[in-house]
Amino acid sequence: MHGMMEECRIPGRDGGADAVYRPGKLVCIGRNYAKHAAELGNAVPTRPMIFLKPASSLVASGGHMVIPSASADVHHEVELVCLIGKAGKDIREDEALDHVAGYAVGLDMTARDIQQQAKEKGHPWSVAKGFDTFAPLGEFVPSDAVPNPQDLVIQLSINGEIRQDGHTRDMIFPLARLISYASSIFTLMPGDLLFTGTPEGVGPVASGDRLEAQVEGLPVLTVDVR
Repeated sequence: MHGMMEECRIPGRDGGADAVYRPGKLVCIGRNYAKHAAELGNAVPTRPMIFLKPASSLVASGGHMVIPSASADVHHEVELVCLIGKAGKDIREDEALDHVAGYAVGLDMTARDIQQQAKEKGHPWSVAKGFDTFAPLGEFVPSDAVPNPQDLVIQLSINGEIRQDGHTRDMIFPLARLISYASSIFTLMPGDLLFTGTPEGVGPVASGDRLEAQVEGLPVLTVDVR
């Protein structure tokens, strides 16, 4: 089971009890940084591009990301992740951040070769995104610990060498708009996770690599590749 995550915890304030959520749907945003879209030769979207990952792809910091035998080209994508704490449908953009319980850094691992084959055939990407351990996730901080989610440095290093170095202000669609848009399609429920897209610099990982992902002010996410 590769250390699959069965709960997400938001630390309690002033010694209070942690808030515990069972992970729900993983709502992921593609091509939300213009330079990342460009590096893959993709057009910049005019509205958020949404895909889903299964909760079974989650793995906690300190665990292992396992390269599946079906792929020879798995890429890292570091992302700011928010945890939905309050249910909502058709959420207004100016109220969207009130639905966030906490923030963490995550990785949206992608079997790029499988994804490319799917794109060429016009097929969905679910297989390329949904393998076990393809959604490593760090520890959460309460939402009020992040005054502005659009003002955060975001980085990923492999074996100590920085590969991705971006900033959340460069998101094409800010978090509040992503939440509002996603909630117009499906009801967002407590425990749902929103992966907000990755900056440029994505690339392959290999067995034996150590990935360290960080977003300013959040606990570092570390996973080993095997």
